Amino acid sequence: MLAEKHLHIVCLDVPYPVDYGGVFDLFYKIKALSEAGVKIHLHCFEYGRGQQPVLNQYCEEVHYYERVTPLKSLATSVPYIVASRANDALLKRLKQDDYPVLMEGMHCTYFAYNGDLPANRCFVRLHNVEYEYYRQLSETSGSMFKKLFFKRESALLKKYEAAMAGKATFWTVTEKDLEVFNRELGYNNVDFLPLYLPEFAPEWYGSHGSFCLYHGNLSVPENEYAATWLLEEIFSKLEIPFVVAGKNPSAKLEKLAHSFPHTCIVANPEQTEMEELIKKAQVNILPSFNSTGIKLKLINALYFGRHCVVNEAGVEGSGLNSCCLIANSTISMKDAIAKAFDQPYHLHNFEDRMQVMQSLFNNERNARQMIRWIFEQEPTVPGKVAASLKLSA
Repeated sequence: MLAEKHLHIVCLDVPYPVDYGGVFDLFYKIKALSEAGVKIHLHCFEYGRGQQPVLNQYCEEVHYYERVTPLKSLATSVPYIVASRANDALLKRLKQDDYPVLMEGMHCTYFAYNGDLPANRCFVRLHNVEYEYYRQLSETSGSMFKKLFFKRESALLKKYEAAMAGKATFWTVTEKDLEVFNRELGYNNVDFLPLYLPEFAPEWYGSHGSFCLYHGNLSVPENEYAATWLLEEIFSKLEIPFVVAGKNPSAKLEKLAHSFPHTCIVANPEQTEMEELIKKAQVNILPSFNSTGIKLKLINALYFGRHCVVNEAGVEGSGLNSCCLIANSTISMKDAIAKAFDQPYHLHNFEDRMQVMQSLFNNERNARQMIRWIFEQEPTVPGKVAASLKLSA
């Protein structure tokens, strides 16, 4: 009889409902590993999303923890996103057995960092190069307090991420991040593993839409900055219908979006409304001012939208370049949008894109690979999985 495979998973947030980009990989990974026979012991940090009974159907047990108070977490040289999750009750539970521990994000790695858990028990899913992510947040934030906080956090994270090399096995979400961790930060036991996604059922919705769309959580500084840039630098001069849609836009952004006759904003759309906007747009425009990680809003647009115009920072290392129109300057972005708005999105364009998407994103294949890494001691070699995906594409 085969031995049961037990795995602790420590999540930086409660991974349900799947209502923002960061939890897609968390939730669908749990689901895929459970369906592959792994017995999951889930640990979540809860700060506003509540306990979610649906998680119990995929897990042997689910535990919830509070984050450490901000003042206590900030009074340390460990980054706030890490120090606030150094929970003693969590460590006590993890030490009750010798099951492997999957840590979601650098956020959850404190007990690997300080040696409470040995490196051979610890596996880390890297969602971003965090120090770079926070540096870029500092540059795009409009609040002086947030700028200073993000800048401090970035400096602490750069030291912390460098110090984590060798303390676990790591998997990135893009090849670009793999290169940074391997070459810049000196990680040898790191590889790329594509995102876990829902079982999308995309369709071709015809060759033409009627407007351009930017969507995202508009309370995130980077997204507000991107929407503002598009309105001020592109659509103030390009008279094509343009919609900005997303959660919690500022009053300043709402006013700007209504200052041109051909632009508008849809605040706090329901999920179904957002999906309809993506499907009805002729061009989904998703410039990024943060080059680490992968953007779930781009993946949604590629599955359900027509043309996608991005900059290099939005797709670098993702394997999705061939699915997008890439423009890196204001002039080239404006030209690409105007061209795409008049260009039909044919059925063969959709079929070619889906072939790329299906070769990259496969939850069952991902789960098998993780099981080999975690339970069968297959070594993690930089670039090995990325190379195999290119061969199979």
